[in-house]
Amino acid sequence: MSNAKSQGNKTATLTDNDTGQSWEFPILDGKVGPRVIDIRKLYGETGMFTYDPGFTSTASCDSAITYIDGDEGLLMHRGYRIEDLAEKSDFMEVCYLLLHGELPNQQEKDKFVHNITYHTMLHEQMNYFFRGFRRDSHPMAVMVGVVGALSAFYHDSTDITDPHQRLIASHRLIAKMPTIAAMAYKYSVGQPFVYPRNDLDYASNFLHMTFSVPAEEYKINPVLSRAMDRIFILHADHEQNASTSTVRLAGSSGANPFACIAAGISSLWGPAHGGANEAVLRMLEEIGHKDRIPEFIERAKDKDDPFRLMGFGHRVYKNYDPRAKVMQKSCHEVLDELGLRNEPLLELAMELERIALEDDYFNEKKLFPNVDFYSGIVLKALGFPTSMFTALFALARTVGWIAQWNEMIEDPGQRIGRPRQLYNGSTLRDYPPIEQR
Repeated sequence: MSNAKSQGNKTATLTDNDTGQSWEFPILDGKVGPRVIDIRKLYGETGMFTYDPGFTSTASCDSAITYIDGDEGLLMHRGYRIEDLAEKSDFMEVCYLLLHGELPNQQEKDKFVHNITYHTMLHEQMNYFFRGFRRDSHPMAVMVGVVGALSAFYHDSTDITDPHQRLIASHRLIAKMPTIAAMAYKYSVGQPFVYPRNDLDYASNFLHMTFSVPAEEYKINPVLSRAMDRIFILHADHEQNASTSTVRLAGSSGANPFACIAAGISSLWGPAHGGANEAVLRMLEEIGHKDRIPEFIERAKDKDDPFRLMGFGHRVYKNYDPRAKVMQKSCHEVLDELGLRNEPLLELAMELERIALEDDYFNEKKLFPNVDFYSGIVLKALGFPTSMFTALFALARTVGWIAQWNEMIEDPGQRIGRPRQLYNGSTLRDYPPIEQR
């Protein structure tokens, strides 16, 4: 452990009531948040494991990157509130902060932006990868394949023991992910790929690669570009979630960074993780019209009805999702800028938000709109098909995955991940000949 410290001589005592034996384990104290019981020697001393499906009560690592207090609705990156970063910073600064631990000064930022900008192009041979996919392939399927294939093209940044190569790989992944995502979209709609432009900022460049066509000039709308940048910031990292844990677990084996990020994309693809904002749009389509909202509100309250309001409440946040407050503001800015207040689906979403926020049931249960509710609406308004929503999540989360991966590699106490199990299968059996089965 690098940052966690023992609480003096404070320990937790485990007692086996069958044998009367007791063991003591150190209590470790982080900078903030719950104390933890250090059970690394549990098996060696007791011959027992802990049982924690989903690892919801287990700290798999110590980290200095992101902290969440779900009860208080707090999300911090390197000590900075997400609301402050989203309002005052931009995605490139947040990337630098996550990777290096401090906000950059102007010189550091300029150099970092230059390094990212000049890594945005893909090796030209990678264009052929896209042709191997069916036109109707899900963009996440394409991204898993193409990101994993980066290791076949960039051999000079796969040595994880070399800090310089790790840095180059980090820059390449952050830089190339928008290009890959935009190409996945272009391929799905049958349009030609658009190359990145070095004169555009990160979010504007992505929008340009996604929506411009050779037949006419694409004009960057600063309101939309800023909204896109905020979406990237709000999804940049979120502590030890399923996809981040997947990246760390894959990385613990010594796998190259491109393979680890491809593993993270695969985990994020699941509807319970990165697919939540897609589910919001599907729910709105199911409701169909704002006149039917009361019916679905009542269904959501009925514990015997399987219907759930998607985009409300959060696994971690027991209070308001702090990212949702920022995303709500961006959402209304985008709708106003595009004149979409009266677009039926988006009008339905706004009415659902209003009714749910005024309903005592949802307030008592603290089922407030989360970031997925608003980001789905914004992405729909920007013109992205729902199939691209999770791909955009992966684009934004790449920097968090890379920061967490780097932290793990540099941790002297890092070991290959090896969860244990509670075995409930057959005990030892003799092998019967086939005629006796």
